[in-house]
Amino acid sequence: MQSQWNDLEAAQYSADPVAMQAYVSRLLGKEAALVQHGGGNTSVKTSVVNIFGEPEEILYVKGSGWDLATIKPEGFAPVKMKLLLRLAELEKLSDSDMVREQRAAMINPAAPGPSVEAIMHALIPFKHVEHTHSDAVVTLTNTPTGTADALQVFGDSVLYVPYVMPGFFLAKKIHELTRNFDWQKCEGMILLNHGIFTFHEDPKIAYENMIRLVTKAEKFLAERGADQIRRATVDRSSLSLLEIAELRKSLAGLIGAPVLTRLNRSAEALGFSNWDQAAVVAARGTVTPDHVIHIKPFPMIIKQDPLAAAADFAAKYAAYFERNQKPGLKKLDSCPRWAIWEGQGTLSVATSAASLKVVDDIVAHTLRCLQWGEALGGWKPVAEAELFEVEYWELEQAKLKVGKATSSQAQNFQGKVALITGAASGIGKAIAEELQSQGAAVVALDLNPEVVSLYTSKSSIGILCDVTKEASIQGAVNEAVQNFGGIDILVTNAGSFPPGQSIDKISEDDWNSVLDVNLSAHWKVIKAATPFLKLGLDPNIIVMGSKNVPAPGPGVAAYSSAKAGLTQLARVAALELAPFGVRVNTVHPDAVFDTGIWSAEVISSRAKHYGLTVEDYKRKNLLKTEITSKNVAQLVSVLAGAAFAKTTGAQIPIDGGNDRVI
Repeated sequence: MQSQWNDLEAAQYSADPVAMQAYVSRLLGKEAALVQHGGGNTSVKTSVVNIFGEPEEILYVKGSGWDLATIKPEGFAPVKMKLLLRLAELEKLSDSDMVREQRAAMINPAAPGPSVEAIMHALIPFKHVEHTHSDAVVTLTNTPTGTADALQVFGDSVLYVPYVMPGFFLAKKIHELTRNFDWQKCEGMILLNHGIFTFHEDPKIAYENMIRLVTKAEKFLAERGADQIRRATVDRSSLSLLEIAELRKSLAGLIGAPVLTRLNRSAEALGFSNWDQAAVVAARGTVTPDHVIHIKPFPMIIKQDPLAAAADFAAKYAAYFERNQKPGLKKLDSCPRWAIWEGQGTLSVATSAASLKVVDDIVAHTLRCLQWGEALGGWKPVAEAELFEVEYWELEQAKLKVGKATSSQAQNFQGKVALITGAASGIGKAIAEELQSQGAAVVALDLNPEVVSLYTSKSSIGILCDVTKEASIQGAVNEAVQNFGGIDILVTNAGSFPPGQSIDKISEDDWNSVLDVNLSAHWKVIKAATPFLKLGLDPNIIVMGSKNVPAPGPGVAAYSSAKAGLTQLARVAALELAPFGVRVNTVHPDAVFDTGIWSAEVISSRAKHYGLTVEDYKRKNLLKTEITSKNVAQLVSVLAGAAFAKTTGAQIPIDGGNDRVI
């Protein structure tokens, strides 16, 4: 591992110790092999003048919810050192009480909550403290000879701490071990089965000590031939994507909420899934106990029947709970968070797109560490009872309750997958953004290549797709299912508006072209998505019609005919798909001027034709209001949601009131 320290970059933060610590944290966070989800925090100690003009020692420690890779100074929680050191002297303290006391000792109540390891950071008598869950270090200590190997690698220059659950008990253990400890002879601390600390008065030395010690562990693995992982390739046509959608629906039943899944068929994932010891080794436990919160204590194993595998996991998880339960605990859901699919790769499972990315990352690290550990002498993480203790930790349960309450209030489509055509601009883009803002995982299709760069977040993918070509559509649908597990909401929106022509002037090619895009393409999209919608979660289709259906005008015969045919297609689809619980409704917008077909010149010309100002022309409806893409998107989101759960076959105008339609 190479140091990424840059003296010129660091110099700009030299006047502010918190900004400097943020810089160091970002350097650590960039290294995927150092900072996995659920692991790693940093801190800096500094003096602050309080409201009475008195100097006060403050620990700025990484705040809850912040990522080391992107943390800024405001991501650190400022806590009074005096209080933290006094807490360390207590004989007993529940973690809930510890969290309350730490928050009460903050000098900025608006800052994020302090790390549960704040007391431990306070106990280390150096200004800058770095903590990571290095793959190499954790792997080294997750073996039968881990302690002896660590001593061989690091010698007596580091402090070795047996595994203790994070929180007050770990801080208390550190306090006991270091009562008469000479910190000046120590350059780091190894928490067995957990991670590594480094520290120093100089931020550069604290950082580079981390890099140097981790490099020692990496070299040890390499010397033992334990730094290799399996890789493989497979015929991708051998996978049934319908099996994934069916499994996803079953998993949603186990968790009691919509879920997303992602199949990883990389060479690394395939190599691991082909390993005959994968299931046995993975069943022993997670890389660090913290990971159990995200991926459960063991994976689901899929051999032949995915649904049978889900049922088997649920039974094993129930037995795990019974073996370890204590009075007052309520069993969590029995839904796996990752799976080894023999010969096909690995599968991640989560209730949101952001959580799915976390699971993806943790699983990728897990595959490597398990293979390294097994090659080093046998993968042996902490005992099952200790994993259970973390999974059912009072602090983690509190986090889950808060997260659940928040998501239920704001994320109407969390865990749902929405596929939208024509999503690079206009109405389609507004719909994609609206559904994504409400928690949906969005698959955006468009013929415009810009769609790929527009949708690159954790919760969206953009796919270049020609909706007039069945092969292109099927490829996009397949990609949607592999990335998110299925399709729940289909918004078939892509279309084109041709120049005005009277019937006797329309050529056969123009007629066919308009019908191909505005009618046949929608049929092709619905056809390709239907098998997955039948396995969807509260599935529905929203068809983008037009005011020209109930109120056609001269000069757009082909367009009006296509949209009328599309509306009839939607009505038939509503009849055919109702037995499968799939709703189909149609939206008829009119005069949505913030789209590509309405340039400023065209709008001005049309306003002049009617003898109106541009603003009056835009509001040429009964309600005298302007219709925007955002308005259409909001209507679509309501149609796709619970408010219309018992409505299908409906046609809803959004036009401000058109007297011809009414």
